[in-house]
Amino acid sequence: MRYGILGTTQAHHDDGTPVPLGGARLRALLAALALRQGRPVPVGTLVDEVWDGEPPADGPGALQTLVGRLRRALGRDAIGSGPEGYRLCAAADDIDLGRFQQLTAQAEQATAGGRAEQAAELLRSALGLWRGPALADLPDRSAAAGP
Repeated sequence: MRYGILGTTQAHHDDGTPVPLGGARLRALLAALALRQGRPVPVGTLVDEVWDGEPPADGPGALQTLVGRLRRALGRDAIGSGPEGYRLCAAADDIDLGRFQQLTAQAEQATAGGRAEQAAELLRSALGLWRGPALADLPDRSAAAGP
């Protein structure tokens, strides 16, 4: 599975087939998890981010329902859970943000080693991952980063 947040929030099967994600809250949940690249995210943090500071009366229960929907879309094993919260079970390079960070770090190393052409190619590849402003399709994300 591959995940994209450098533009609209997306998920694709390994063969490139897009995964239908549904509404903004489901995409907001995936984005919140993908931003942490496999680290657990506390329930309270997810509730605040998914409902943009206006949580429902039973925020944890609503989140659990939303996690269930995301698991149905991505596969049961895609979202892990534990006492520290929920996490996206994906390697850093399965998420476009993680791949971007890897490529820019490699470009820095190439620059430091005097390999300017290699650094330029790595940076072109990194910039090619951007499909618009990060988190572009999510509501009230005025602080979303751009390329």
